[in-house]
Amino acid sequence: MTVSFIKKLNPYSHWEYSNPESDSLIRIVPERGGLITDWRSEGKELLYFDLERFLDKDKSVRGGIPILFPICGDLSEDYSISGKKYFLKQHGFARDLPWSISLLKDKSGVRLKLSDSSDSRSCFPFFFTLLMDVRLKKKCLQISIKIYNQSQECMPFSFGLHPYFQVLNIQKIKIGGLPEKCIDQTNMKVTNSSDQIRILDKGVDFLSYPSRYVKIFDCLSRNVIELIHQDPMDTTVIWTDPPRQMVCLEPWTSPRNSLVTGDRKLEIKPEEYIELFTTFKHNSF
Repeated sequence: MTVSFIKKLNPYSHWEYSNPESDSLIRIVPERGGLITDWRSEGKELLYFDLERFLDKDKSVRGGIPILFPICGDLSEDYSISGKKYFLKQHGFARDLPWSISLLKDKSGVRLKLSDSSDSRSCFPFFFTLLMDVRLKKKCLQISIKIYNQSQECMPFSFGLHPYFQVLNIQKIKIGGLPEKCIDQTNMKVTNSSDQIRILDKGVDFLSYPSRYVKIFDCLSRNVIELIHQDPMDTTVIWTDPPRQMVCLEPWTSPRNSLVTGDRKLEIKPEEYIELFTTFKHNSF
């Protein structure tokens, strides 16, 4: 396999993994939350990325593929572990911490690694190691996650990805594969998925439980992005932030507030691990 894995400094410091045979690449900034900033498939840039905002470290990132751990969304109140209360900010801490990066042994992609620290244990009192393998295939981005609980008690958590996909005109987007009903996360009420799709250009934030896949069709660029689910990472959130010309298509394990409500909350027993998988495919129509 002819691949390249090198560090580059422009237009910002990052690692680039590329496969010339499929004209595809990914760019990653491990020290900024293991952030994937770019995914190109057959020479096409698929991710939205606000570079100016990224360069301002006082602002949250808008673009790429942020990693959500140990919660997705926010919590309505502090959560309890062994009778003690802890606070976690929205989407957790993984997207703000430095990760390490290495080339996979088979050279099919890269491995990102995050371990606990004194800072993480102050809000999430567990020893853990999180490995995320990102494999670049032809027209495909395969992501596998292993989370090890190295503590002596069960570790509750949620995990998600927050990819921003660029579109030419958000008013010219179609979405397929959604169930009839979804949850509007702005008011936590059940509503029609079709009603939410009609107002993508107004700003939406809704969650659903598709049976298998969700597809975004960009009617101008003719690009199709397909999210393929695997249980338990089978919750889908769609979010837009007009006037940005992008749609976030997010695989989560659990809805927001799950560490408080217990809804679809995952747990890892002491000295055990869990594996998660998700896949994004790119096609044209």
